[in-house]
Amino acid sequence: MEISDKLLCLFNADVRAEDDRYVVEIPRREVETGTVEPGETYRVALISRNESETTVSEPSGGTTPSAEPQPPVEVGELRYVEIEDIGKQGDGIARVERGYVIIVPGTDVDERVKVEITEVKSNFAVGEVVDEDF
Repeated sequence: MEISDKLLCLFNADVRAEDDRYVVEIPRREVETGTVEPGETYRVALISRNESETTVSEPSGGTTPSAEPQPPVEVGELRYVEIEDIGKQGDGIARVERGYVIIVPGTDVDERVKVEITEVKSNFAVGEVVDEDF
């Protein structure tokens, strides 16, 4: 998935029922930092977040990897991510398509950063922060 350079904000939110409509709340920090203005109209994209992690094993010997899902990122790719969790070793964890994990050292929960993917494995990738202010 390609993310537009016009991306104003990136955050996780639940959809909740409210009377005859459904609501996605924008975090207060997006308005307070000036990213989003109340009363304005914005284009919104919703990306499903798969709560259950599936472990993809490495292909062995002569098996063809085409039967397995391929990682949604490549080495050198730039991504905007939001850190959702902290791993056992203290690194930030972001999730992208299909719940694929990107480990981002030196980050904290709720941080939004631009990362460059430096390593890609079948079930996770590692990214380095290239921009903390987006």
